[in-house]
Amino acid sequence: MNQGWVYRDRITADQAGQTVLDFLSQRYRHSSRAQWQERLEAGQICLNADPVGGEVYLQAGQVLAYHRPPWEEPAVPLDFQVRYEDEDLLVIAKPAGLPVLPGGNFLTHTLLHQIQRRYPQPSPVPVHRLGRGTSGLMVLARSPLARSALSRQLRESTAAASDPQAPPPIRKTYRALIGACDLPDQFTLTTPIGKIDHPVLGYIYGACPTGRPAFSEGKVLHRTPTSTLVEVTLRTGRPHQIRIHLAAAGYPLLGDPLYGVGGRPLPIATASGPIPVPGDTGYYLHAYGLQFPHPRTQHPLAFTHPCPWSAPEAKVG
Repeated sequence: MNQGWVYRDRITADQAGQTVLDFLSQRYRHSSRAQWQERLEAGQICLNADPVGGEVYLQAGQVLAYHRPPWEEPAVPLDFQVRYEDEDLLVIAKPAGLPVLPGGNFLTHTLLHQIQRRYPQPSPVPVHRLGRGTSGLMVLARSPLARSALSRQLRESTAAASDPQAPPPIRKTYRALIGACDLPDQFTLTTPIGKIDHPVLGYIYGACPTGRPAFSEGKVLHRTPTSTLVEVTLRTGRPHQIRIHLAAAGYPLLGDPLYGVGGRPLPIATASGPIPVPGDTGYYLHAYGLQFPHPRTQHPLAFTHPCPWSAPEAKVG
């Protein structure tokens, strides 16, 4: 059991005028209106630090807080491998299944919490994320200089994405497993990525004509009659970019419970259990390579980490 958590919302002018129950049930659709009513009756919801009823109307500037009682989090692999560390940086290899940041049913079973336990003061800060189901390399900042420099490098990499001749300051390379395909040995994917309505989360990201520009460069490493191992280098850093781009090209990642052909979420009607969300696992995606200049010395750093699977051996149920 963890220690529970308090989720807070500061009410904006646009949100004012709703009742507490209306606000909670519309903003947080992962729980039903009846479940929010039960939490209100149990005194788990406070307005400006005082318990509140669901019929109270909200005003701008008020703080609404949900005091979630302690809960048992799902079991996940909690260990991670340190590949490099100095006063500025920490480069680690994350296992598939471990969330990077708290969210949903995960609070302490996260990479961030495990990092904070191992490196308490000051704790390294992730400068980019990997999906829960994605394994492989991540870089974290241990100093203000590193955090500022790496964040700037990520922004510069995205800004230069449309120019194939411009080398990105940070180069992130992934390996992914898709089904048999007719993609050329070298390919570029440019489907825009934006927000799409979702019945539980409000929205998720997917292929969207009005979305933000996204660029991925890929090559085929290995083909079998049933699978294809591809290597993809990101030139932008949109959420779930590789999963969406390959699915938009007609080849979703093997085992992906969320994204189907076209790069959009699979129809809810096809879900046999809980509605799929981005944090679900089962797909084959690995952050294989990471290259960037050291933020203090500018010395080039390059890391690779082997896949926990390969095309011939991967078993997809």
